[in-house]
Amino acid sequence: MIINVMRICILSAAISLALNPMPIMANELDDQSTNQEAKTVETITVMGKYTVNENIDTATGLGLSIRETPQSVTIFTKERIKDQALNTIIDTIDNTVGMSSSKTDNVRNSMQSRGFTISNYQLDGVPLSWNIGGDSGETSSDVSIYERVEFVRGATGLLSGVGDPSASINLVRKRANNTDLTGYITATAGSWNKKQLTADVSNGLNESGTIRGRVVGKYTKSESHVDLYEDDKSVFYGVIEADLSDSTLLRVGGYYQDSNPTGSTWGALPGSFSDGSHTDWDIAQTTAAPWTSWDTTNKNYFASIEHFFANDLKLVANYNHIENSQESKLIYLSGSLDKETGEGLSAQRYNAFGTSKQDSLDLKLTGQYNLFEQQHEFVVGALYSDGKVKTSTRDPSPLGGNSGWDQVNAGNFYEWKGLEEPNWSAESTQRDDSKTKQSGFYAATRLSITDEFKLIAGGRISSWDLDRTYYGTLSNYGDDDVFVPYFGVLYDLTEQHRIYASYTEIFKPQNSLDANGVFLDPLTGQSAEIGLKSAYFDERLQTSLAIFQIKQDNLAVSDPNYVPTEEQKSAYYAAQGTESNGFEFEVLGELTESWNISAGYSQFEAEDADGVKVNTSTPRKQFKLFTTYQLIDLLPELTVGGGLNWQSEGYVGDGDTRLSQDAYTLVNIMAKYAFNDQMDLQLNINNLLDEQYYNYIADSWGSQLYRYGTPRDITVSLNYKF
Repeated sequence: MIINVMRICILSAAISLALNPMPIMANELDDQSTNQEAKTVETITVMGKYTVNENIDTATGLGLSIRETPQSVTIFTKERIKDQALNTIIDTIDNTVGMSSSKTDNVRNSMQSRGFTISNYQLDGVPLSWNIGGDSGETSSDVSIYERVEFVRGATGLLSGVGDPSASINLVRKRANNTDLTGYITATAGSWNKKQLTADVSNGLNESGTIRGRVVGKYTKSESHVDLYEDDKSVFYGVIEADLSDSTLLRVGGYYQDSNPTGSTWGALPGSFSDGSHTDWDIAQTTAAPWTSWDTTNKNYFASIEHFFANDLKLVANYNHIENSQESKLIYLSGSLDKETGEGLSAQRYNAFGTSKQDSLDLKLTGQYNLFEQQHEFVVGALYSDGKVKTSTRDPSPLGGNSGWDQVNAGNFYEWKGLEEPNWSAESTQRDDSKTKQSGFYAATRLSITDEFKLIAGGRISSWDLDRTYYGTLSNYGDDDVFVPYFGVLYDLTEQHRIYASYTEIFKPQNSLDANGVFLDPLTGQSAEIGLKSAYFDERLQTSLAIFQIKQDNLAVSDPNYVPTEEQKSAYYAAQGTESNGFEFEVLGELTESWNISAGYSQFEAEDADGVKVNTSTPRKQFKLFTTYQLIDLLPELTVGGGLNWQSEGYVGDGDTRLSQDAYTLVNIMAKYAFNDQMDLQLNINNLLDEQYYNYIADSWGSQLYRYGTPRDITVSLNYKF
């Protein structure tokens, strides 16, 4: 009761401060065009190639700089994305301090930070649902359309709906800033017959420059180090910005990604034999057949309007429509593999198609006010989203049981050539019909107690509801009016060094089932962090040190004793008293005018109340480094660079049945030669030493599985800017 009263008081105080500010009147600018440019066109000051002096909304919605945000923040700039020749969101995660990914198959990925799965993301600061590991290619989105990718580690329940303790990802779309014709074209060739063409063009659309447009297009066709697999992907993005007045900006746009791979796999390779010993497949081994495929299409239409009031208040309204679809023909292998004969696996052929749609609205008011001779900031906002997911299957014919599955003998897997494609039934059966609604109201303020001491306080009231019919079983779960508080403090030790602390609670409804087919209770807990942020060389070089502690109850952990059934293939138990403790250190920015660096080390331990380690497949320790140096004195046209990604052991299982990925290091190098100000040629070699490693290990459906990471990968890119 006392805690509930305190929570209501905290939220009431935050809302009161937000709705009853004493505003500071903004100085009128004489030059209206200058006023318009300053207010409606986002200006990013690049402090070196790998840092930006730009306010972010990812954690608090208050529009604070990286150093003002009381959490660990990493910004992945477009310059760094280009230097490392990265293509997808997963590529940026794999190169970000304190984060990792697992690649279940050609389409599905999961992402982790601080020992837990990441399930929060934002588009231009607007929180959205993301079905992590989903089957429509959501986690393989191309980064060519984004200006930068922002990572905030730790819980961000103030904006993201639930206090997930891992991290939140904000994808910042490219803007139509330019009134003159500007852009680039890049042609890329690489390993496994890779061919790629990218174009990015922006220009003013009227004489005055009050209407501007930008388009991005990308096409990729490539084979793979895995037998049979080939990818064919198209990306298109367009945005128009219009200055409706000196104080109002309208932005509308859309994004389209279409992927049509062949030889697609579902799941991973068998990791163990029936006698308990581990397998050792060739890196090109596949479980696919020539006819298997997993086509995905991702669409996003958006509109936003920003209005600046005369008293320096800013109102932002956003609308997003996301539509993802997939159509797949796949084979899943399971069973007990005999080491001598290669027999014992069953093959299930599967044909499915489905769509997921989500409409989201976001309304946010930010501003400043004076109180006790200090200037303070506030934000109030409301969010609403409505999502629908439908999946249907076509049965192999003939098939008994109408389950969407068949089960045939896979034969000798040592001689695997795939299976014949069956005849599929003309009729389809709907298997999944889900409807999700989320709403939230939040408020926060940053109080300047003194010039050196700042306090952030706020909270969010969230409601969440899911109705689902899955293979004929109806379920409903969710919660209403759940309060999630957020607190942060910052203190400037000097102009260079700032210490901070933050705290928030965790609440997350779950759709994981226990061994009895019952949904687990919501995840609950607390997340706290303290740290030091420093800046050098006029903020061109930034460092951060963070120490964190996360406590959770009801964490969903895979049940190793569960025996799969036809109705339920996997089960989880709710781990109580789970704690994750660790620290992260990062250096990011410009050491000299020609030397850029990104480096960091992270470490954590995650155990339940009985001291049993949880989520052991996630590496506990990581070190990541990437740096570039322009040979200003010797050969200024040449920039060289490279780095390494090291991670500690991960494993699944116990004792003699443990499947481990030992600690390993991936070495990457690059070189770029500029022929002139407009044209350059760039070479990237990833995994230079051709390290063999797993990028996925799991206990699934009673079997151990693994998937190899990409071997040495070489790309050459010719870039022309105009």
